[in-house]
Formats: sequence, C-alpha cells, structure tokens
Amino acid sequence: MSLPSNLEPRPVLSFFEQICAIPHPSGHTAALADYCAAFAAARGLPCRRDGAGNLLITKPAAPGYEAAPPVILQGHLDMVCQRQPGCPLDPEREGLDLAVEGDWVYARGTTLGADDGVAVAMALAVLDDPALPHPALEVLLTADEEVGMLGAMALDGSWLAGRQLINLDSEVEGEFTVSCAGGCTAVCRLPLTRSPFPGEVLEVSVSGLAGGHSGTEIHRGRANACRALARVLSAVNAAAPMRLISLEGGRRDNAIPAAASARLVTGDAAAALAAAEERGAELAEEFRATDPGLTVSAAPCFPGEVNPMTRADSEKALTLLTCLPGGVQAMSAHIPGLVEASLNLGVVETGPDALTARLCLRSAVDSRKTAMAEEIAALTRALGGGVEIQGDYPGWAYREHSPLRARMEEVYREQYGEKPVIQAIHAGLECGILAGKLPGLDCVSVGPNLPDIHTPRERMSLSSVGRVWRFLLEVLRRSR
Repeated sequence: MSLPSNLEPRPVLSFFEQICAIPHPSGHTAALADYCAAFAAARGLPCRRDGAGNLLITKPAAPGYEAAPPVILQGHLDMVCQRQPGCPLDPEREGLDLAVEGDWVYARGTTLGADDGVAVAMALAVLDDPALPHPALEVLLTADEEVGMLGAMALDGSWLAGRQLINLDSEVEGEFTVSCAGGCTAVCRLPLTRSPFPGEVLEVSVSGLAGGHSGTEIHRGRANACRALARVLSAVNAAAPMRLISLEGGRRDNAIPAAASARLVTGDAAAALAAAEERGAELAEEFRATDPGLTVSAAPCFPGEVNPMTRADSEKALTLLTCLPGGVQAMSAHIPGLVEASLNLGVVETGPDALTARLCLRSAVDSRKTAMAEEIAALTRALGGGVEIQGDYPGWAYREHSPLRARMEEVYREQYGEKPVIQAIHAGLECGILAGKLPGLDCVSVGPNLPDIHTPRERMSLSSVGRVWRFLLEVLRRSR
C-alpha cells in the first residue's frame, strides 16, 4: 500500500516509501545502495562506494556557506527483518506493506525498517532540495550496522573531510546521544589436566535469572549465573573434597547469563549438597529484588566418561571465575547515572583440555578499557592461562566543548520550548567507530520517535518525523 500523498513532511515520506519498496536486510543492501547511487547520478552529485557496501554522497555548499566547515549526515542502509507468525510477506525479499493509523506509520505483519530507513530518507531529501541553505554535505550511509556495525568498521576514514557529524539513528525524539561505550571481547583460556578421582558425581545448577543486555542493563545489579555458580562451587569446595568435571554457562558474551551448571566429583555428597543448598538460599535472598526466580539445584547425575580436573586445576578454575572482575567498574564524571565502564562474564565453556571464559568489556574511555583487559590478562596468566582480545572497537567519549551540540541545543530550545535530554549509552554505536576514524569528530545522534524497533510492532510517528525534519533543516541553516 502507498502512503497517502497528503502526509507531511512529504519530501521525507516520499523517499521513505521508495526505500520501503526495496528489500534491504543486513547483508543484502546492494539494491538500496544502487537506488541511492542512481539518485546521486541523476542529480550530478559525487558518489562513491566501497567493498563493504558503504556509500558516500557529497554536495557542495549552498551560496553563502562556502567558508563553513562541512557537515556529515549519517545513517545505515540495513534493517532488521522480522515478521509475525503467519505473515505471508517476506521482508527480506519483498517490499513492505505500509499502513497508516492516526499519527503512526507501520508495516503490516513485519518490521517497518524506519531504523534506519527514515535516516536515509531525510538525508536524500536534504540532498534533493536545491533551495535549502546548508554547508558542504557528506552523506554517509553505512552497511550492516545491525549485525556488528561491519560497514563502519571497514570504512576508510580518509573519505570524509567533515568533523561535525549528525547521526540520524536515534529512536526517541528530544534525546541527544553524545557518547557511547567502546568494547571488545576478552577470551580467557585456562589449560586443564584431568585424572581419575573416586566419589559421587553431582550436577550443580543456577537458573531462573533475569539476564539481560550487558550494556544497557548492567547497572541494574542483576545476578550473573556464571559468577553465582562460582560462589556456590566455592561453598561446596569448602565443605567437601571435590574435583570439577565441567562448567558451562551463558550463550553470548554481550548478554548477562541467566543460567549455568557444573558437574563435579565429591567424596562427601551429603556435605556438598548441604553446602549448595545453603549458598543457594543466601543468593536467593541477596538477589530477591533483581532476580526473584533465582534457583540453585544440586543432585546426583550420570558420571559420563570424562575424568575430572586435578585438584590444582579445579582450584584454578574456581579462582578464575571467582576473581574475574565483573559488573559496573566506573561511573561517568560528566553524565549523572551513566555507566562509563563495565565487564560481563558472558560465556563459560569446558573442553577436554581447557576452560574458556568469554567476557564483554565496555568503556566510553579507551584507556579504561585497556586497563580492564590488562587486569583480566594478569589474573589469567598468574593461573597459567592466556587471554586473546577480539573485536576491539573504540568508545565515543563525551566532549565537554561541542559547538555542534551547542548549536543543536539552541535550535531545539527555540523550536520545542524546552531543553533536550543529553544522554549517553553504555553500548556500541557507529558514532564511536567513526569517532575513532575521524580525529576530533564532534558528533550528536538524534531521530524521531520509533517505538518497538526490530519487532513487527515497530512504528514511526509522523508528527515526530515532521518536527525532527524541521529541526534538522534549521541546524543546517545555522551551520556557517
């Protein structure tokens, strides 16, 4: 279904409708990039693409703005494609079925892809109007943001001359995002030796935890199943002779694990079970507000064919999991309530000859992230293991002096009659990666109201798009 032609802002919604007609899931954004490249060619605007699927369209400054520094407008080409059960339309292969209900645009049965289709639409609408006053523009449309910010990671920073960037990938009108965490994964590997040990085999489990995102929910103080399991096993180890067979917990390093389990051999099953029960009761009381479903269970289980770890290696494994730092490590000195640095023990796995622990490290200040990685490496090395750092990406630190933010705040107060919310998030954003590639980058992220992104309930407020559009145009008009 086409959108009614009387909806405003028409320049934005016209491009948005055309974008929604082109399937553009992560990993398959070439068709939308082709559309944007054809748009640029038809208007005589320089355009370049790279092997990662990123696209850059530039436009010279309007008369009177030749001396102004260029401004980058940035969004991403890909969308998350989800559909309701029974929906016959496949958004990965077909255009969307748009509908309007009151102030809201949505797609029948699927995600709308306003994250980040509306950013692409706004950028094209700015480029399309020859009468708009603006400085030189660099419109950067990245690929595969939703699956690891792959396009931004691969981008050649020398493409861009601008050092002021307006990112259009926020989902709450009136919130200016001005900082985000960088991150990496620390993979700790502890070699193990196994030998026979007589006794009864028990399985000890921690389950029913709330879990959650290791960035946006790390400050809530929820229990980490892997760390809670280590505390239970420490109590068991103090009560009875034991050897660990295996430890398993969590699925992703960036998620707070909601369940974990261990198998062990003990020479005093009764004492071990009693210790697990007692420690379980303590944990349930400690986390009753954040994790009311926390349950610790211990019971005999099938021995299997794998020998347990030696006593020394059982102790080392417990020491590693007990002493690895975790949770909030530092709060921002600039933005009240913002977590600046955190650690999450997300995955624990045991193989025949090694224990592996995967931790997600996040920090808006790169030096603090480095310090956390060094702390983890020092502990692991002291126990005879090693650490590999993977997927390192930079943070986007808060700028106390930001001419772009000041200009945007001024326009916002005039148009809305109130101050915007200045916020930072403890998760990764493309802005952080771009800030690492463009030294001195002054960057702010904004956007219209887009509730329930990444779900078939996703929708876009028309009135909010109109206000953000007018806001963006005025910010550009004053950028000289």
